[in-house]
Amino acid sequence: MNWSPKHPIFCLKWPSDYGVPKNGHCSWDTPWILKPVMNLGSAALNFFNPSVSANSSEKNPRSQAALTAEEQAEVEHASFAAALSSGKEATILEFYSPKCRLCNSLINFVNEVENRHSDWLSIVTADAENDRWLPELLHYDITYVPCFVLLDEHGRALAKTGVPSSRHHVIAGISHLLKLKRSPSPS
Repeated sequence: MNWSPKHPIFCLKWPSDYGVPKNGHCSWDTPWILKPVMNLGSAALNFFNPSVSANSSEKNPRSQAALTAEEQAEVEHASFAAALSSGKEATILEFYSPKCRLCNSLINFVNEVENRHSDWLSIVTADAENDRWLPELLHYDITYVPCFVLLDEHGRALAKTGVPSSRHHVIAGISHLLKLKRSPSPS
């Protein structure tokens, strides 16, 4: 009698296996390593549909259900348009890559900064790997991620962070952008 289990006892899935159909029974919706960055849309969804309730872990648009690249770009562009039309003093446009570990490590920090300065600042994320952001990538001369661009209330770029060498360096750059906008202008 030849006995074998119907399902594998142990299953490995690598990030590169995402989207590749497998004949086996070992399949998940997304690899564990991509869970924090697969979802981009809760901020825009909650902004346009306040009846949708979100818990604290869903405040970042990168922590929702997986979206197609087109849907993700639509949500990000809608968030960007809403931020620019909000009348707030400044907007920070964060260019990131879902594959960038440094970008992913900044998610909570960026949320904290936005919450702390929500009276005058909006922060919008933009997937630099998505072709729909190509005009903005070229316009703001984005050649690295993460990159944060400070925009005034009219959408004009005032400054951007430098080439990231460490998490500390990026946080210092964001702090500099905030100080730049909040410092009194010379009369």
